Amino acid sequence: MAQPQTLHLSALYRYPVKGLSPEPLDAARLETSGYFPGDRLYAIENGPSGFNAVAPRHLPKIKYLMLMRDEALAQLRTRYDDATATLHVAGGAEAFSADLGTPEGRARLEAFLRGFMPGSLRGEPRVLTAPEQYRFTDSRTGFVSLINLASVRAVEAMLGRPVDPLRFRGNLLVEGLEAWAELDLVGAVLEGPDGLRLKVTKRTERCAATNVDPATGARDLEIPWTLDRHLGHRDCGVYAEVLAGGTLRVGDALSRVA
Repeated sequence: MAQPQTLHLSALYRYPVKGLSPEPLDAARLETSGYFPGDRLYAIENGPSGFNAVAPRHLPKIKYLMLMRDEALAQLRTRYDDATATLHVAGGAEAFSADLGTPEGRARLEAFLRGFMPGSLRGEPRVLTAPEQYRFTDSRTGFVSLINLASVRAVEAMLGRPVDPLRFRGNLLVEGLEAWAELDLVGAVLEGPDGLRLKVTKRTERCAATNVDPATGARDLEIPWTLDRHLGHRDCGVYAEVLAGGTLRVGDALSRVA
């Protein structure tokens, strides 16, 4: 009899502002039918996007500042304080804090971006706040994203160069699967030790954002093209939805139960 698949959680990350720095977590409490906590709470509109906070609908990521086109964002180091809604930013020769819960704080970040990356702007940058039950994810169903570190190592072998897993901007980084085995988990249910249940819903197609070094902002690899050439697709990682809430901790095991 085949042994049940077990994944081991190597790291947890959130991305409070779309396109900006990842934040490592030791643990995260996921709620039933919710998004990954503290993830994609804000986006920075790159000119008028048509986003309506009263009746939000998913918009393509090109409406916002993001790494696929705006690699200079990777040069910024940011940290978000949930209790005060304050984003701490360091980039270039400047370091500052902005309370994203206030018009003044949002204006401070917007003014910085006008000076930091004027060539990337198609109009006025504007900080957008996600309303309840909405997040600025790339996918309409991108509630939680999972990256198989064995697949990242396979990409390294294809390229003959190191590949930082943070290029894939996932929430859960896992070990225990063979390379690309995560793609076969679509439809499967994974259970954590705290009763958490995740249903894997779709594969994640990769864009040019993965070509950007998350430490330097250099556009130095060709990951989607390389995947396509070697595998015939551009998928690496999967999305999942939260069927039952629970807490995840680094080091936890996730077992396939369905």
